[in-house]
Amino acid sequence: MVTVPPAPGPEPPETTVTLPERVRLSVLRQAADVLSGLGADEIPAPLRAAARFAAAKRAQLAGAALAATIDADAAFRAKVAQAAEAAAGPLSDALRRGAVPPAADPVQVGALAYLLRPPGWAAVVDQVRGQLESAVDQARGAESDRQRQRLQAQLEEARQDRRAQAQQARAELAAVRLQLDTARRQLREFTVRLRAAEQAAEAARADVVQVRRQVSRAEASAATETRRLRQRLADAEDAVEAARRTGREARSSDDARLWLLVETLAGAAQGLRRELALAPPERRPGDAVAGTPEQGSPQPAARGDDPELLDRLLALPLVHVVVDGYNVTKSGYGELPLQMQRGRLVTGLGVLAAQTGAEVTCVFDGAERPPLMPASPRGVRVLFSASGQTADDVIRRFVAAEPRGRAVVVVSSDREVADGIRRSGAYSVAAVALLRRLGRS
Repeated sequence: MVTVPPAPGPEPPETTVTLPERVRLSVLRQAADVLSGLGADEIPAPLRAAARFAAAKRAQLAGAALAATIDADAAFRAKVAQAAEAAAGPLSDALRRGAVPPAADPVQVGALAYLLRPPGWAAVVDQVRGQLESAVDQARGAESDRQRQRLQAQLEEARQDRRAQAQQARAELAAVRLQLDTARRQLREFTVRLRAAEQAAEAARADVVQVRRQVSRAEASAATETRRLRQRLADAEDAVEAARRTGREARSSDDARLWLLVETLAGAAQGLRRELALAPPERRPGDAVAGTPEQGSPQPAARGDDPELLDRLLALPLVHVVVDGYNVTKSGYGELPLQMQRGRLVTGLGVLAAQTGAEVTCVFDGAERPPLMPASPRGVRVLFSASGQTADDVIRRFVAAEPRGRAVVVVSSDREVADGIRRSGAYSVAAVALLRRLGRS
């Protein structure tokens, strides 16, 4: 609350009061507003230049002139005071009575006191200055308190952060120590292993030196043995060459005697054929297979799956080749349908018959000939076993029907069939030998 002390008497006109800055700015703004409403002849001479400024900028640009004129020109000050009194309302009357309301704005009270200048107005201005300074101090204190609280909060936060960081650092230190212990333990293990590896390497180097010595001795011995063997090989080659020369001379003489013998036999056979008037048969024994097979003396069996063995048998005069059809196809291309198996085998046998001139018979298991079976190639007889019989039975009948002395070759991997036909005097050849021979055709 601003109180106006009783004045002992009128203040001397030369009293000079320094206004607080906020009060001064309020007075200057009110004077600038009043200046806008004055006529040209009412404007004091010092303020005529300022009157041309905008009202918003007048207090800033012509503040010194306005302050000096208010302080020196009582008439102008009275006009400003009249405007301020009209704006203040009851506050001006309270100021004159010396009872300013506690809620009054100190800045407005100071400005009215300065402009109205009631008794004791200078004391009122000083009191307003004290209130403003106290308010500033309080504001500064409050700001200081807020700043202190903020700093305390920051300090507490920093302490908490430091404690958290310290705790984290301790945890990290413990982890690092654990890792260090683990690394030291691993280092000790690696050191032990390294020493063992070095010892093993040293032993290996010693073994390598020993092995190299043994290899050197072995190489020297091998070189000596190689020279000895080369000499023996040279001697053997000389002996072989001498034997070859001797063999060629002996074979030349034997070939001459053999040629004379073969020519004699051929002439005798031709003479016997003319004497007996034998003509080529219209039917072969295989065309009239029937009855019970005769037992004959066994001939040497041709075993193995070498196609060259089959070639030598096919080179025999008037050879008859009897093939167990499905036994061969199942061995070579059993994944194909039966029709394709039969067609592939019969086609290959046709090529074989054309190349060798042999009589070829192929027997399949089956009660009758399939309706889609193609015609047999030239030189190949294709048969199917009758009802209640197997291809093995038909093959045995073919072997038994041939005269003694004729070469009969049975192609089958069935051991029972092979054993039976060998007792009948025929040759037995594995199915794979025929497959390989057909693969070369």
